Amino acid sequence: MTFLSPIAVAPHRLPLLGHVVSLLRDPLRFLSSLPAHGDLVRIGLGPVTAVAVCDPDLTQELLRHDRVFDKGGPLLDRVRELLGDGLVTCPHGMHRRHRRLVQPAFHPARTADYASVMSRQITEIAESWHDGEVIDVKAQMHALTSTVTAATLFAHSVPQPELSRMLLDVDHVVRALMTRTVLPAPLLRLPTPGNRAYERAITDLRAALAEIITARRSEGVDHGDLLSALVAAQDEDGGGLSDLEISDHVITFFVAGTETTGTALAWAFSLLDEHPAVADQLHAEVDSVLAGRAARYEDLPRLPLTRRIMTETLRLRPPVWFVTRTVSEQTELGGHSLAAGTTVMYSAFTIHHRADLYPEPERFDSDRWLSDVAKASARGSFLAFAGGARKCIGEDFAMTELTLTLATIAARWRLHAVSGNDSRPARSATLQPRQLNMRVTARASAIPPTAG
Repeated sequence: MTFLSPIAVAPHRLPLLGHVVSLLRDPLRFLSSLPAHGDLVRIGLGPVTAVAVCDPDLTQELLRHDRVFDKGGPLLDRVRELLGDGLVTCPHGMHRRHRRLVQPAFHPARTADYASVMSRQITEIAESWHDGEVIDVKAQMHALTSTVTAATLFAHSVPQPELSRMLLDVDHVVRALMTRTVLPAPLLRLPTPGNRAYERAITDLRAALAEIITARRSEGVDHGDLLSALVAAQDEDGGGLSDLEISDHVITFFVAGTETTGTALAWAFSLLDEHPAVADQLHAEVDSVLAGRAARYEDLPRLPLTRRIMTETLRLRPPVWFVTRTVSEQTELGGHSLAAGTTVMYSAFTIHHRADLYPEPERFDSDRWLSDVAKASARGSFLAFAGGARKCIGEDFAMTELTLTLATIAARWRLHAVSGNDSRPARSATLQPRQLNMRVTARASAIPPTAG
């Protein structure tokens, strides 16, 4: 096979630091600029050189061949410190078995049950606000998704003080992941206060989960929650998940269910404030369907605009903004030879902002998802939930929670940004605004929502 010329290097690479300065200073601009330099582009993630995949077809090829392009690389290595071998991080050799065992926890019948839990928690937060109050939207959405995730995981079987400590540990570790991704490994092993706090948070979280899992096994009762489904899971040989494997999956669901979902909701309210005409259409839909009450699972088919708004939010501001993988054997991608051990990276943000895939990519346009042609063309280029055999197992769970939350809050409130916000991305493992404070205004047509 004749290979193409060497893969181009993105400009402004610095010695030792690579492109870390560009990535941390203005990550969205940096990621958007990569396709101009080729379908594959070399970038420096600190001391590690990675090959960024900027073409949607090549990205799908990477996702389909998950044995060759296995989970790994600087970001995944850091995330694995927290998640262990959960579905997001486990290597190819473990993934198929784990996926089969975890799948029943996300059966549609269970999702309907989870939705009733979601509706109750969403209603509580919607009823806790006061007309004219200024809220920290990121904190509020994080608190909401934390509560929903905990309720669906544990069915309120974990005392609130213990649960709060676990959530603080998760939050502490997630906040540190981005910085730890680009720092040289020797610095991560130094006994600094930050490193010690990071390691202590992971240790404490693991210890708490070990006690919870042991107690649940001894009960032998199905609480109708995710943990019960994981404990009961069995493969064809009658084997199940070990306590450590369950712990890995629980932490994975904690992070995915809290961090990414809460971030997406924060962006949605920010974007709706910037596009009042779309907000008016949303309010008309929820008024027609809900008449002020909380959204329920059976309402979802009648809330198409609400779902499109969340889909467009995930396109414009995907919470998981880049993912690294490792080449497990010599291979070829896009006419280029890649050696075993090469770190490859793809970015949902980069693909979602290609003008040839999404016309006027910076424009917030929920109607772009109306066309069947647009949906078909975007199927391989919408990466908010990744793709291939490792597509997010919780996609339906997440879209249910996002749609129910947006509809329920919109039925009662309108949110407007106040001065002093900072929409630049925070230095975090997820793409989120640095600061988002908004004033909640009661809608005159709203009736206090109820979960019933």
